[in-house]
Amino acid sequence: MATMAQAIRLALHYGEENLGVTDVFGEDVGPPLGGVFTCTQGLRTAWNSPLDERGIVGMATGIALAGGRPVAEIQFCDYMFNAIDLLKLAGNASWGSNGAYHLPMVVMTPVGSGIHGSMYHSHSVESVLTHIPGWKVVMPSTPLDAYGLMLAAIEDPNPVFFLPPKALLRTKGEEPIPGEPEDARELHNRIDAPLGDRSQWKPDWPEVGRHLVPIGKAKRMREGRNATVLTYGRLAPVCLEADKQLRAEGFSFDLFDLRSLVPLDWDAIVASVSRTHRLLVVNEDTEVTNFGEHLIRGVIDRAFGELEAAPVLCAGADVPGIGMAWSLEAASVPQLPNVIAAMRALAVAPAREAGGRGFLELPTRLARYR
Repeated sequence: MATMAQAIRLALHYGEENLGVTDVFGEDVGPPLGGVFTCTQGLRTAWNSPLDERGIVGMATGIALAGGRPVAEIQFCDYMFNAIDLLKLAGNASWGSNGAYHLPMVVMTPVGSGIHGSMYHSHSVESVLTHIPGWKVVMPSTPLDAYGLMLAAIEDPNPVFFLPPKALLRTKGEEPIPGEPEDARELHNRIDAPLGDRSQWKPDWPEVGRHLVPIGKAKRMREGRNATVLTYGRLAPVCLEADKQLRAEGFSFDLFDLRSLVPLDWDAIVASVSRTHRLLVVNEDTEVTNFGEHLIRGVIDRAFGELEAAPVLCAGADVPGIGMAWSLEAASVPQLPNVIAAMRALAVAPAREAGGRGFLELPTRLARYR
């Protein structure tokens, strides 16, 4: 099975051959490196930009306005904040022109912790990027979803943020990409650039097929009764493992990988909460002005009467950065024990009485789930 990095590369190759992608570019995106995470090795349209995030976003906007279809990479999401004004302009293009201009551009940037990247390479930025109107925002947690979401992002007529979690880029999938070789070694030999001199190397691309993951559709990973758990990115497989361990204790959870943060699959979310009557949101962004707060507010707006316990957010600690030491990183963002504790606490919380004055107060800070 392909890794997420290989899946993204296959999707970009499919995009440049079949979907009209004209440019794949960013810092070290072109040869010889092919991306710091190898997501762009061997692509025909890949080229290297200067180390300039504003220039990358501005160039992508110009290419899209001129009729191209670019995929631009910000090498690490931590360094995109100096381009926020240009990202806002890109998001405004269609609305501000009353639909006269569209920007079919994708900005790909790896997000999150899990690679010992310290304070400069470990941020989660979804609370910022979902606050820029006009952009769609997707975050895969499996290689197949990365492939399908990238194709959907390329086809979209307006700008899309594609946010692969850094910690999952080397993970292998459990579902094959249509057309990929069954033997992982064969895939490696055909599309992974060799070490050393690459001046004469060319990939031998497999004939991969069209597979789209619709933007705006969540994926139910497990079905259960005790609570609805919403997550995405690096913590999706962590929540799966937590659910597996808690099922041995007799619990079960309706577990969703959102995949798409803008737009959200409110129909699936509300239907689940209306069945389980409890809600837990798990992500690794800092807890203050966390995207999970928007999810909780949206559920309260749409299904308040269905809740029998207060919604809970299990998120990152409110600290300025993440330390290099694993102990510091583990203390800053949720790990498996934190997620298990949060899920168990919500499952066993007594339901509020009908007509009661309030909900049971559950701890929401990461430090409480230890």
